[in-house]
Amino acid sequence: MNIKKDVLIAIIILLILVPAGFYTKIYSGPACDWVNDKLAGVFYEIFWCLVFYILLPKSKPVKIAIWVFVITCILELVQLLDNAFLDIIRSDFIGQTIVGNSFTWSDFPYYFIGSVLGYLILINLEKYK
Repeated sequence: MNIKKDVLIAIIILLILVPAGFYTKIYSGPACDWVNDKLAGVFYEIFWCLVFYILLPKSKPVKIAIWVFVITCILELVQLLDNAFLDIIRSDFIGQTIVGNSFTWSDFPYYFIGSVLGYLILINLEKYK
């Protein structure tokens, strides 16, 4: 199997980012509310930028970052809905991590920051194609 260098680097970043992202959700030290709720959102955006970069290798980094930001914002807005399907998804840690558990306007700037950082990572990965 011949993995391209950019994809290999993206996978390595994900192998570091995923545990760090999960850790932000259970961190209980200083500024834990900010780390749990806001920093986690930054990692979440970067994660999805990398995943889509790997899955859609012909896509431009800017398109990936924009779509990740838009979809994440839509998911945040979906938190305003109260329905049984969302409650089922939110019933465990992974579900809450993927779709969230409540709506907060203050999450949007962190999604933006994460998407910009994701974009910057992707354009640097492009150098290795």
